[in-house]
Amino acid sequence: MSVPGIILEGRVSVAGVPVVPQITLEVAPGGWTCLLGPSGIGKSTILRLIAGIAEEAELTGTLRTSDGVPLKGRVALMSQSDLLLPWLSVTENVMLGARLRGDAPQPSRAAALIDKVGLNQHAGKRPAQLSGGQRQRAALARTLMEDRPVILLDEPFSALDARTRAQMQDLTAEVLSDHTVLMVTHDPAEAARLGTTILVLSEDALRSWPAPPGAPPRPVNDPKTLEAQGALLAELRSTT
Repeated sequence: MSVPGIILEGRVSVAGVPVVPQITLEVAPGGWTCLLGPSGIGKSTILRLIAGIAEEAELTGTLRTSDGVPLKGRVALMSQSDLLLPWLSVTENVMLGARLRGDAPQPSRAAALIDKVGLNQHAGKRPAQLSGGQRQRAALARTLMEDRPVILLDEPFSALDARTRAQMQDLTAEVLSDHTVLMVTHDPAEAARLGTTILVLSEDALRSWPAPPGAPPRPVNDPKTLEAQGALLAELRSTT
C-alpha cells in the first residue's frame, strides 16, 4: 500500500466568502497530523476538500500528494456525524463500503473490528438502539474497515467518556500506525497524545506547534505530554 503525504496550498471560500486563509498544510506520509482551532474556522471544510466531497467550497490554490498519484480511491473520512444508516445493523454499517462498491463482504474482519471497539454484544443492533458513544465507535469501526492509505478523522472520539476515549485512541493509533492520518480535534490532550505533527488554524494563519517527545499514543500521565497539553490549551484560548 502506497502511503502518500498531502500538500494543500491556497485559500478556501464558500459562496465567495473566505473560510480558510492562505495556508500551506503539509500532512507527512505515514504520520499523524492533528489540526486544531476555533469552531467555524474551516477545519472540517479542509477535510472535505481532501476527501473530494466539498462541492460547496472553492480552493484557490493546489492540492497534491507527495507521490503524484491522485487521492481518489485512497481516502476514508470519518465525519463529525456518525452517518450510520438507520435501517442497517452495526455489522451491516461497518461493511457498507464493500456493499456500495460491489466488493465481496468480509464479515470475519468486520466482526474483529466490532469486537475491538467494544461493540460485539451490539453487532446486530440498529443505530437507534445505541448510545451516542456506541454510534461513534461503530462509525470508527466502519472507517477502519476501509483500510485506506489516507484516513481523515473529524472529532472521532468526541462523544466518548474519558476511559473509552483513551482506549479508542490507543486502538486507532495501533491500527493506523502505517497510514497517513489527518485528524481534526478540539481537544489539546488528544493532540498531545496522538500527534506527530500538531497544527493550529486561526483566522489569519496556520501555525505549527511542537509535539511532545516519544511515539504516539503517549501515556496520558507522561509529564512532557501533560506540559504540551497545557501549553497548547493556552495557545488555543488566545487564538481567534
